[in-house]
Amino acid sequence: MEEEENLDQSACTAHHRAIRDTMDVLSGKWKIRIIGSLAFGKKRFMELKGNVEGIAAKMLSKELQELELHGLVNRTVLATKPITVEYELTGYGHSLKPIIDEMASWGMLHRERVRNQ
Repeated sequence: MEEEENLDQSACTAHHRAIRDTMDVLSGKWKIRIIGSLAFGKKRFMELKGNVEGIAAKMLSKELQELELHGLVNRTVLATKPITVEYELTGYGHSLKPIIDEMASWGMLHRERVRNQ
């Protein structure tokens, strides 16, 4: 019985650590929304700024850099005049899509529930 409780506690601790790690990478008000926008395909900086309502350019730049450091976003500079920069999710970034989609589904249901109260 004690061994089973230790296994449960160990599993619980590992579970919470994994949740914390995920939250650390996706923390803040903007990262999940940026990933959600990029899940629909490549975007230029100003397209992203328009999609992620309310974000300042400086904050978007900072968040994109952090997502790039975590290997979730690729930044491509195109040799156009003027220079064009595109952002897209990496394969690793696409692994978050089911989580983001589930959050969006829950959010729609919640909004409907609140609206009907």
